[in-house]
Amino acid sequence: MAVNVISTTKAPGAVGPYSQAIKAGDFLFASGQIAINPEKGKIVSGGVVEQAEQCMKNVGAILEEAGLSYDDVVKTTVYLTDINFFGAVNEIYGKYFQKTLPARSCVEISRLPKDVFVEVEVIAYCGK
Repeated sequence: MAVNVISTTKAPGAVGPYSQAIKAGDFLFASGQIAINPEKGKIVSGGVVEQAEQCMKNVGAILEEAGLSYDDVVKTTVYLTDINFFGAVNEIYGKYFQKTLPARSCVEISRLPKDVFVEVEVIAYCGK
């Protein structure tokens, strides 16, 4: 099975020893994306809505680099620092997944890197 590293400057670089995404066989496994604006290298200003929007844009940039779209995503995991953010994040999330709705897990955790409010990771199917 071929394994390929997927990397783009249109999404933030890894903040540790990991890849933005790995394509393994017919699947793409994207690392969790936080609300770093890749052009500025900083967390976007605002609250959870702005952060969720940037997370989804970052996910989209990685998918695009791999020749995929949101419609190819089969599983997502959303991490929130406060489950009360669920409604606001869900509204943003729903703008990106309209045709094919992936399976999803959403969990509240105590803290995320750079003290952001939300992180989104995806698994996409690359086979046709």
